[in-house]
Amino acid sequence: MQVAINSFVKGIVACAAVVGMVATLGINGQAQAQSSNQSALPERHGQVSQQLFLGKGKKQPLIVGLGGSEGGNPWASNFWKAQRERFLEQGYAVLAVGYFGTKSSPAQLDRIALEGIHAAVMQAADNEAINRECIIVMGGSRGGELSLLLASLYKEYDAAIGIVAGSSVFPALTMTMDTPGWTHHGKLLPFVPVSEATYPALMRRDLRAAFSTMMKDKKAMEESAIAVEKINGPVMFLSAKSDEMWPSAEMSDMMVQRLKEKQFAYPVQHIAIDGGHTAPLKHFAHIESFLAKELAQTKAECIPQ
Repeated sequence: MQVAINSFVKGIVACAAVVGMVATLGINGQAQAQSSNQSALPERHGQVSQQLFLGKGKKQPLIVGLGGSEGGNPWASNFWKAQRERFLEQGYAVLAVGYFGTKSSPAQLDRIALEGIHAAVMQAADNEAINRECIIVMGGSRGGELSLLLASLYKEYDAAIGIVAGSSVFPALTMTMDTPGWTHHGKLLPFVPVSEATYPALMRRDLRAAFSTMMKDKKAMEESAIAVEKINGPVMFLSAKSDEMWPSAEMSDMMVQRLKEKQFAYPVQHIAIDGGHTAPLKHFAHIESFLAKELAQTKAECIPQ
């Protein structure tokens, strides 16, 4: 588990480097000149890497594992081997999806095609050992943002788990951060922009302060908010009380409140863990309990056979 946490930390460091560069570009008045070409989608747009891990059961519920800003395909590596095997022992199959930073996916977290990820999941669900009537999508950090987006857009997902997740769509992790992290059928999703007010925090590499400043743009936060109320099953948020990356506990609370206001029909659970951005990675027991209790009691087809 410690190796996995170290990988997660590398993602935070990489994000800090990116936001530091965009701050420098902006202050020098060069951001517009060097901005991404928004009309040309990234190379390998819509492509992902994937690896399916199967247990011994029949009609296994499928957990889709999504990494964060570290890139690559963490759930297919030794980083998550121990937890992956725990899920297999409990009767679940695990699909590890690498949506950027692999040889068969875009190089950066930039305008990632949601439909490409969904297509990979549906392809895996065609395996005769998989119970396609129970698909759980789970991700951490930017992968948590992604997991909630996927579940809000596609009814095939029966539960969503956001670990230190964002509540809205945030910028791509590029030098200029002037595009959204995600697209849907070629359409750029509305996102919370990086404003000049964030530059002081970005120059200090203070990610939490930078994201907190971005979140003061209430109009952008609302326009780019993830429609979590459209998720077709139970939702779990696992956040960090002292998150140094972004205010994950506060954003999880915002999503819980949104679900209450929308009279969401399924169980909702938010557990805020003491510690920083990686602290929840030591508490997968909460997720296991959520799957065994909240999900299984709500959807009988999600009980492993």
